Amino acid sequence: MVKETKLYDILGVSPTSTPEEIKKAYRKLALKYHPDKNPDEPEKFKEISAAFEVLSDEKKRSVYDKYGDEGLKESGGGEFHSPFDIFDMFFGGGGRRRKPGEKAKGRDTVHQLKVSLEELYNGATRQLALQKNVICSGCNGIGGKEGSVQKCENCNGSGVEVKLRQIGPGMVQQIQQPCRECHQTGEKIREKDKCKKCHGKKVNKERKILECKVEKGMKDGQKIVFSEEGDQAPDIEPGDIVIILDEKDHDVFKRNKHDLHMTMEIELADALCGFSRTITTLDKRELLITSNPGEVIRPGELKCVMDEGMPVYRTIQKGRLVIDFKINFPKDKWLNNDKIPKLEKLLPPREKYVAADLSEEVHLSKIEDVPPSYHGGSYDDDDDDDRHGQGVQCQTS
Repeated sequence: MVKETKLYDILGVSPTSTPEEIKKAYRKLALKYHPDKNPDEPEKFKEISAAFEVLSDEKKRSVYDKYGDEGLKESGGGEFHSPFDIFDMFFGGGGRRRKPGEKAKGRDTVHQLKVSLEELYNGATRQLALQKNVICSGCNGIGGKEGSVQKCENCNGSGVEVKLRQIGPGMVQQIQQPCRECHQTGEKIREKDKCKKCHGKKVNKERKILECKVEKGMKDGQKIVFSEEGDQAPDIEPGDIVIILDEKDHDVFKRNKHDLHMTMEIELADALCGFSRTITTLDKRELLITSNPGEVIRPGELKCVMDEGMPVYRTIQKGRLVIDFKINFPKDKWLNNDKIPKLEKLLPPREKYVAADLSEEVHLSKIEDVPPSYHGGSYDDDDDDDRHGQGVQCQTS
């Protein structure tokens, strides 16, 4: 049991979540609540980033689980980085040192693209329409006529206004705030000299269509990078546009690395006497799955078909199709009592147990039909789970 669950609740995950599940939850929420897309909830973006910073660090997560937020602060793990730095580190943006004389690089633009399991299996080309800033062609990014740009006198070209306020005898407080005169640009252009196309902003909005090639075998969270296709600005190297793939759930198959997992329901007669079933693959082929007579399928048993899983990215190999069998047993009283001896003769002989003279005869009931015989107690959650599978057995198709 963990002491607190607040950070888990912020990411919408449980305390038993794996690092991969925590990363996936952060990715979706960070893209949703990033100030560029959701400027109305900046605090939400900070909360998400702070929660991820703790839960993605094994040591910090362990301290938080045992001692909660207070224990985290006492251990020195309560100090957080900028949410934008965490975002850039996670999505691969920024962080590269500039060489002498090299232009500063703009921030990467990150978008999420929902893709189906079929598209990741077969490959696909998707078009994505985006809005981006481009250098104004009317003024070449100057903002107005040649020589019309003047340094803002209010902030002396810094974009930051500094004010001094006396708060007591001999005590002066220095206050810095964004310059309102130039809107933090450090420059001013007279209204009549402003570019008619961009109105002095130096950039214009442009609609851009990107063709995203989803290759066979790509996975959830994988990035497709369009170098220097991000927003343009004067004297700044454009950032990249980074497309993050977001795999949608499938009705039949569930991906586990290169394997595809599915559940197949069969009847008891199928499990004992053999069966044939067809499966429609993600590329619309029909696979005939057969079990030979006498080959027993046990409850929870896993079997697999080689080379029918997901394609391995940029290779000709494929993973496995893993089938988890669920056996539908007959309902009570499905067979008349007088026929049971005939059925018993067909089944493997069972071991006979001799009842002792002092044995008391009792009857079995369904657990859900009988309430617990005590109040206020709880069952031990640490009992071993008896529902272990039989391992994965493979066969060729």
